Amino acid sequence: MQPTLRSFIGSVAILVFLAGYIWAATAIADRLPDDMRIKLVFFAVAGVGWGLPILPLMTWMNRGR
Repeated sequence: MQPTLRSFIGSVAILVFLAGYIWAATAIADRLPDDMRIKLVFFAVAGVGWGLPILPLMTWMNRGR
């Protein structure tokens, strides 16, 4: 597969994944108790947690260059 096509597919996949991830994170955050410590931990984990599933996709996008 050509690198430009691979980058395009990967970019679209990242945007779709992030849109779903943001939707899910905000839906979960709405159901959390009204305790600031719980929300702080949740948003810290959710804020960093999106990067882990994207790493294999980014590796696939950069393969073959």
